[in-house]
Amino acid sequence: MTPVPLPTLWRIARRDLSASFRGLRLLFLCLFLGVAALAAIGSLTAAITGELTRKGRELLGGDIEIALTQRSATAPEKLRMAELGPVSETVRLRAMARGGSGPPMLAELKAVDDVYPLYGSLTVQTPSGVRPAPRPGPGEVLVESGLAERLGVGRGSIVGFGRTEFRVAGVLDNEPDRVGEGFSLGPAALIRLEDLPATGLIQPGSLFQTKYRVKLPEGSARAPDRLAESLRREFGESGWQVRDHSRAAPGASRFFERMGQFLSLIGLAALVIAGIGVSNGVSGYLSARRGSIATLKVLGASGRDITTVYLLQVGAVAMVAVLAGLAAGAGAPSLILTLIGDRLPVRPEFALHAAPLTLAAAQGLLIAFIFTWLPLARAGSTPPAAIWRASLEPQGRPALRDGGIVAAAASLSIGLAVLTSVEPLYSAGILAAAAGGLVLLLGVGAGVKVLARRAPRPASPLLRLALANLHRPGSQTPALVIAMGLSLTLFVLIAAIQTSLDAEIARSVPARAPAQFVLDIPSASAETFRKVVTDAAPGAEVDLAPALRGMITAYGDQKVRDLKVIPRNAWVLRGERGVTYAAELPAGSRIMAGEWWPKDYEGPPLVSLDDEVAADLGLGVGDRLTVSVLGREIPARIASLRRIDWDTMGFNYLMVFPPSTLAGAPHTLAGAVSLPPERETAAARAILGTFPGASVISVREILGQARTLLDQMALAVLAAASVTLLAGMAVLTGAVAAARQSRTYDAVVLKTLGATRGQLLGVQALEYGLLGLLLGGVALAMGLGGAWWIIVQVFEFTWAPDWGRVLGTLGAGLAVTLVLSLAGALPILSARPASALRSV
Repeated sequence: MTPVPLPTLWRIARRDLSASFRGLRLLFLCLFLGVAALAAIGSLTAAITGELTRKGRELLGGDIEIALTQRSATAPEKLRMAELGPVSETVRLRAMARGGSGPPMLAELKAVDDVYPLYGSLTVQTPSGVRPAPRPGPGEVLVESGLAERLGVGRGSIVGFGRTEFRVAGVLDNEPDRVGEGFSLGPAALIRLEDLPATGLIQPGSLFQTKYRVKLPEGSARAPDRLAESLRREFGESGWQVRDHSRAAPGASRFFERMGQFLSLIGLAALVIAGIGVSNGVSGYLSARRGSIATLKVLGASGRDITTVYLLQVGAVAMVAVLAGLAAGAGAPSLILTLIGDRLPVRPEFALHAAPLTLAAAQGLLIAFIFTWLPLARAGSTPPAAIWRASLEPQGRPALRDGGIVAAAASLSIGLAVLTSVEPLYSAGILAAAAGGLVLLLGVGAGVKVLARRAPRPASPLLRLALANLHRPGSQTPALVIAMGLSLTLFVLIAAIQTSLDAEIARSVPARAPAQFVLDIPSASAETFRKVVTDAAPGAEVDLAPALRGMITAYGDQKVRDLKVIPRNAWVLRGERGVTYAAELPAGSRIMAGEWWPKDYEGPPLVSLDDEVAADLGLGVGDRLTVSVLGREIPARIASLRRIDWDTMGFNYLMVFPPSTLAGAPHTLAGAVSLPPERETAAARAILGTFPGASVISVREILGQARTLLDQMALAVLAAASVTLLAGMAVLTGAVAAARQSRTYDAVVLKTLGATRGQLLGVQALEYGLLGLLLGGVALAMGLGGAWWIIVQVFEFTWAPDWGRVLGTLGAGLAVTLVLSLAGALPILSARPASALRSV
């Protein structure tokens, strides 16, 4: 047989498509949703992380940054930095701002030298707009807008820090290295470096950080990243924390990369779920076109010709859907940035990001091919007579060759997802879990058919018909189980995630949490501090602990500076952490392994370590841990592992040493104060009156910031999961549509025999109701399992869903899926016998 030329096949496909595009609307909708979600998430992540990289020098404040805690660089160290290029020095610490009509407020005070900033521009707000500003003059301060609003001050007002008052020279619009400074507990204020000593805020043991930013000469032969690595090796044991401009905001970059990766995998799951809808849609479309297929075969068309004709149709619609999804996904970041741009660390400009768009397009086309090839191949290989009997006979198994083609395409899709992710094993785990869920639902669908076939025949004719519909030839039960199961699972998943995130703060805060944290209390003034607080707020409870900062430089036989990449779980190795000393076991801790030291211990350095941190580092009792405190390395033996109850919100530390190890080091005290809310302002004023260098942190404000962050994370997860839910609804609609033709034939026969519309609708309601009840438990288990993994393993939060809301949402989901299923069945009731019988 002479093969039909491709242009002729395209002409047939185009003419047939123009008359029957309606049947492929589900294919278009499912692919559009999946590709748009994947493209939008990838584009937004690329825009934010790309902007963080592009503005690296500005965000860092230099090509290289050297940070030191609780000390400044020595003369030889400064000389070594000066050899590299121009150097800018800044000192950053927490301080209480006083002035105006508002209560004292915690601020991030930064003292800058006369060459700051090396990159970027410092700008202030003016009535006529924004203008560049020099560094503050003598006795002047530049304040962030949040600080100005809370204190009720403006240009020319007086604001006090420590023992000194400053005149507000302007309200900051842009502090170029603000993102690179990392997490902050308050708005920023900038003063001259020369004015810092007069404040009295820097005392022995005070917590502050000195940063030296270096601007390398143009055309420098040494790359910043290699130079930074060299400096880390040279001065790492002296407490130098070195980074280059490619890691200007590592915390923000890691957060957005991981959040973007997680949301991208949700988007890919939405695309896979949409693929099931695509399969259902194409199957229903081909079922409706079986007359045309049989006619073409009778006229001499080969199976390959038939497959090619409908592959061209599906490919054309899929291409349009993918292009529309890419357009929507590429434009979505601009809309998102318009809505929430002020909450992001940077504000990227609109740009097309080729990598995520290409990946979304490739995945969309692959998913379309994976889920349509088998129905298309089956349509081409089925004889004309068998096509007419398709509604009454079960479909045969796909050919081995066709199964191999689909498996190869699926492997390519999985490979793309895994190899393009930041953490391949993490991505592979999520994809494996999603695949396991689909296989489970497929097995449940097969089991439902077997149970329905073997179940006793009920006396009610409506119930008997409903059960028969679940196992009859051509039954769409597996597709319906997958569609309804996915939809119900997503309802449970979203409800459990949202309620757990809502409860993360409310349920983890004890009924009697401290109202304030106070830092930088002189170590010799513990009793004076207690008296000041209790005089201002009688009955207040005060808990004091020594406060130092330390950085792990070695654990076991591994030096941190020799690590090429810090392991994902070893977050404790990134920078400095709080350390303390104690003679007795701190409240809120319990020994899990080892023993606590005696009260009068005077031997070699020991340390008690948080048990989770020890597990992440692979350490146990008796292993070595080296910690650098104030530039001095302390090699200690792990004496015990503690389980810390962080929910008490009292003072506790990952690393606790005996007093004999650290008591002689310059340090301050940190205090947790429990008092009535109405006495907080009075207590803060009394504390600052006696200790002007102290910092008072309101727990309510910390929890407010945490709640805002959790709300944003919940919104992002909800937005991505909602697309997946829409895809699940589309799959359900497609499964109902795929069964419509055979159901129409049955309905016509039953109506001819005297059945009413109400009885026909009752049969459908019973069928879908039985499926919903059977799937409720499966969906609850799968949804809760997925939500637990996201909350506990991804976000590392407490698992605390609201069971009432979860079960209520499941019930609402059952109602929604039932309504959708019945709505899809309504056209069956209005079918006319003559036209319906002629179409079979």
